[in-house]
Amino acid sequence: MIICKSPAEVERLRRSGRMVRGLLEELRQRVQPGVSTLDLEKYIDKRITQSGARPAFKGHRGYPCCLCASVNSEVIHGIPSERPLKTGDILSLDLGVIIDGFYGDSAITVPVGEIPESAQRLLRVTQEALQFAIEQVRLGNRLGDVSATVQQHVEKNGYSVVREFVGHGIGRELHEEPQVPNFGQPGHGPVLKQGMVLAIEPMVNEGGPGVRVLEDNWTAVTADGRLSAHFEHMVAVTRNGPDILTLQ
Repeated sequence: MIICKSPAEVERLRRSGRMVRGLLEELRQRVQPGVSTLDLEKYIDKRITQSGARPAFKGHRGYPCCLCASVNSEVIHGIPSERPLKTGDILSLDLGVIIDGFYGDSAITVPVGEIPESAQRLLRVTQEALQFAIEQVRLGNRLGDVSATVQQHVEKNGYSVVREFVGHGIGRELHEEPQVPNFGQPGHGPVLKQGMVLAIEPMVNEGGPGVRVLEDNWTAVTADGRLSAHFEHMVAVTRNGPDILTLQ
């Protein structure tokens, strides 16, 4: 069942969304060669507590950390480790918080030092796909319009979308209906109604769409070992068009 939120609930989700985005920006400033993803995890664990929130991911289905930190060919759910980041890496940071029972969830992919032009292009196209999808979040459109927009932009630029993992509704639960795939057909799926809140998160592979999960049962990597990028915003459906809740 898709739960439409009241205006008051949307504002509570905005509070969580803004906080998680602000924390991601703090992490972005700390990403540099020699820093480990475990360093980032320890930092954000303290900052979430200091901010009066709770981590959304830690303990969720047994996940051990506050932060998902996925490097290079790691698509999502990378567990922070002591491995130092290197110049030329790209790092996906996915973070969630809970404030007063409402979830915030967002993701960014950031460069570590100077990165190749090919990697810069992957990040740029993934961000563009997210923005174009957000523009489809309008009353009367269908979910397939959002999903198809991601797929069309990604594939037009020679990349592929991950199919095993998708975006989702969000509210009092981290993952609510509907699922928000990054592929689909325009004009299909549920009609977008006022109060729906979607976590739209393109996961874009430099090579083929295939992924596999490592022995830790969490980290998903590209099957061909090529790079992957991931960006995510929470977006509410309103009479005035899309309302991005994960903006500072």
